[in-house]
Amino acid sequence: MATTYLTLTNETLRELNEVQLTSSNFSDAVGIQAFVKESINRSLNDIANEEPQLPFFAAAASGGTDPFYGNVTVATVAGTRWYTLKSGSSSITTDYASIDWDDFYITTISVSGESAPYVSRGLKFISLTDWRRYLRDSENADDADTQVYGEPRYVIRSPDHRKFGLSPIPDKVYNVHFYAYTKPTALSAHGDAITLPDQYAPVILARTRYYVHQFKENLQQAAFALDDYKKGMRYMKSNLMNPQPKSMTDDRIYF
Repeated sequence: MATTYLTLTNETLRELNEVQLTSSNFSDAVGIQAFVKESINRSLNDIANEEPQLPFFAAAASGGTDPFYGNVTVATVAGTRWYTLKSGSSSITTDYASIDWDDFYITTISVSGESAPYVSRGLKFISLTDWRRYLRDSENADDADTQVYGEPRYVIRSPDHRKFGLSPIPDKVYNVHFYAYTKPTALSAHGDAITLPDQYAPVILARTRYYVHQFKENLQQAAFALDDYKKGMRYMKSNLMNPQPKSMTDDRIYF
């Protein structure tokens, strides 16, 4: 069962020897109880800001994508360089929180009218500055600035970070896949569950204790809580951010 907002709040209050809440009075919390609730959401955001590409922050699949390539797929249009990262997003506040720019992939698999051999390979990230410096002229066919179209090899981030560009400009339809991540949704109701697996709930609790002890000016206890948080983050990242199987780090065979 996923850890709920009420569970996290009461676990913190219990450790602080404060009165715990119930599902009935949760929304009426005041004083230290309200501060604990606020600190839990603040702690969730701290985790996301420190490591925005943890797997449980991955955006819901968009564009009929294959998770092998990414969780977002955008189909290109022949002759069009720039594409919105998040379809339907009206402002930067509703955009994806983080994009893995080093893992864009382009294919013609599942593209109507395409057959084997398919295009299927990664795109190299290049800054807009470097594209202008090294590639822009080679994509201009004449003085009229008519761009050369072809199979894209590079992905470019727009200045506002809301679009991606392709170089060369696509000459036909391709599927561009990438991984995108969102901010955790703020907890509100007592039964709201955290997006983190239960085993990492102590990381949230440690960060919450840090804020509460800071508020109470218990600086030594705040330092202990901060140390627990840092240890928890290291443990979580070592488990979840590209962990290596034992067979890759050890010559012995494991069964």
